[in-house]
This record gives sequence, C-alpha cells and structure tokens, in this order.
Amino acid sequence: MTYPSDSSGIGPPRGTEPQDAPLTEDLGALANMGWQILLTTGLATIALGVVVFAWPQETLRVVGVLFGIYLLATGVFQLAAAFGTHVLRHLRVLHFLTGALSVLLGLICFRGTLQSIFLLALWIGFSWLLRGIMVTAAAASAQDMPARGWQLFYGIISTVAGIVLIVSPFASVAALTLAVGVMALVLGVVEVFQAIRMRVEVGRLAPGGTAAERRPLFHRPHAQH
Repeated sequence: MTYPSDSSGIGPPRGTEPQDAPLTEDLGALANMGWQILLTTGLATIALGVVVFAWPQETLRVVGVLFGIYLLATGVFQLAAAFGTHVLRHLRVLHFLTGALSVLLGLICFRGTLQSIFLLALWIGFSWLLRGIMVTAAAASAQDMPARGWQLFYGIISTVAGIVLIVSPFASVAALTLAVGVMALVLGVVEVFQAIRMRVEVGRLAPGGTAAERRPLFHRPHAQH
C-alpha cells in the first residue's frame, strides 16, 4: 500500500528545503560580516600608520597620556586590592606600595610629554632587560631546552634592547614609534588584501556560480512589507 506522498521517489525528503535555506542565509551573512570586519580593521590599521608618520610627536604625546592613564588605573586597582579581604596579610603591604608607586608615576606622566616618554622608555627598557636576563639564564642552564639556541639569541637581543632603551630613552622611543608606524602600514595592507581575497572566495563558493546567484551573499535582503 502506497500513500500519495510516497508515489514519487524523486526530490529531497520533505522538510529539507526549509532547513537548508536558513542555514545558507546564515552562512552568507557570516561570510559577509567576516570580510567587512577584516577590511575595516585593515583600513583602520593603515590610518594608524599614516598618523604615526605624519605626526610622530603628537603620537608620542598621546602614547604618553595613555601610559599615564594605564599607570593610574593599575595603581588604583592595586590600592583597592591592598584593602581587600581576599589578599593575604603579608601581601597587603606589597600591594599598597606598588599601587602608590603606580599612582605617583601616573601623575608624573601628566606633567609633560618628556616625563611620560622618559617613564615609558624606562618601563619598557627594564621589562625587556629583566625578561632578557631570565631567558638567557634559563637557556644557558638548561641543556635540553627546545630551540635552546633561539631562546639564547632572543634573551641576548632583549637584554641589549633593554639597555639601549634605558641609556637613550628619547631616541629609542622615537625609533619604536616609527617602527610601529611601519608595522601598522604593512599589517593594514595585508589585512585589506586578505579581506578582498575572502570576498572573492566566498563569492565563488556561493551556490550556482553566477553573479546573479552570488549577489544575495553580499547585500542584506529588504524587509518584507
């Protein structure tokens, strides 16, 4: 005995098309959002690189202000943690001292551009110096460390870079700013290129293969009235 719905075996089972259509629309919307976000971030990164090269002094001033805000914020959190109940008693003094020092350095950053740049260079220089010393010591003492030669090379370079920043802070930070500008331009161009490739590849993967059928992937459907 056969039913009218089973008389023909041609075509997908009932209920398949209503499930596939929303899935295709969701994938198209996700792909559309992906390349647009990548293109936007790439253009913003290129704009950042252009700003760094066009106004290096103003960029350093903004970075110094942001560094001062960072020190103030971390100092306030450290001071709040010093009076928290979850902190051990013997660690409260350490939290209080580091918080007060961060707040003091943050206030010094707002006195002028030179002070903020000087403190920023010292901050980066000492962090690179300490990290370089630790990595070099670990690589020199551990004979079986993976990629030991590269770790030793990285530790020495980081130590030298830290010493250079500490000895010559202003010139070093200016050079770092220009390096950030170059990196921003390169990364921005790469992101824009990747966004364009993603746009083309998603269009090729659209069902049908014609431009008319691929177009719904890249524009929002109009609301039904």
